[in-house]
Amino acid sequence: MGDFTHVLEAQQFPREWLEGFFPLVRSMKADVRCGGHTDLAGKRMMTVFYEPSTRTRASFESAMWLSGGIVSFATENAREFSSAVKGETLEDTIRILNGYHPHVIVLRYHEEGGAQRAAQISRVPIVNAGDGTGQHPTQALLDIFTIQEELGGIDGISIALVGDLNRGRTVRSLAYLLGKFEGIHIHLVSPPSLKIRQDMKDYLDRHHVPYEEHTDLREVADKVDVVYQTRTQWERGPQERDETSSFCRVNQEVLELMRPRAIIMHPLPRNEEIDPCIDSDPRAAYFRQAENGLYVRMALLKRILTG
Repeated sequence: MGDFTHVLEAQQFPREWLEGFFPLVRSMKADVRCGGHTDLAGKRMMTVFYEPSTRTRASFESAMWLSGGIVSFATENAREFSSAVKGETLEDTIRILNGYHPHVIVLRYHEEGGAQRAAQISRVPIVNAGDGTGQHPTQALLDIFTIQEELGGIDGISIALVGDLNRGRTVRSLAYLLGKFEGIHIHLVSPPSLKIRQDMKDYLDRHHVPYEEHTDLREVADKVDVVYQTRTQWERGPQERDETSSFCRVNQEVLELMRPRAIIMHPLPRNEEIDPCIDSDPRAAYFRQAENGLYVRMALLKRILTG
């Protein structure tokens, strides 16, 4: 089953593995320009999404097709359009799908820990495509790859993680990977009610990653190489608006403060936190970042299914 039986959390990827993985991602990008490859011919993938998805699901399914594999079953909004409506547990669903002989199951679940639960009873690899407020490890892989590609390296960078840091699983997963590199400095920018959880601060402390907390992106815009912007996770509960003490939006004012070679990233979808006028600036990397998700997932599926 390749490097990993399951892909459940970002911290399972050692730095050495990441550095060996990046060239494979670049080769997948070259393959796509030539129409893809057939390394996964005869392999079957199932995608089971209990929450809505555009980029993650589309890129995984496209990755399988472009690698010669088959998407043998795909469901969106499984909480509403699967036997979950009838009360079927996640564990029973995974047992049933295992019986249909996939080679890998890509799972998005609405509660933290869903991927771990699935992995405990699955006979085939489970790939965590996001579990509630928990983690999104494949997003972290494409994020760290994007930083590598855009800046030419990861060691020594300064990054602002901005927005809903309490409920956003992408910033959690990326922080775990950043902790594996040297000389990283993190600025945590959020409204007071959406500060990052203590367990992540403890992780950064253990890995000697310095961080500072802010409520105003303008305080750090000129100090960072990466602005990693995120949206407010309204679907995970209300947030008290506090416009007087918080500024967590990328607009022209922030752009003018930023370094000439810094980049703006966003896991998408975006709402009002990035002004569309920013899109034409070469520092706006979020659409390139999303495209990298295809190549990263092609490479990951190849590692999982062929070694």
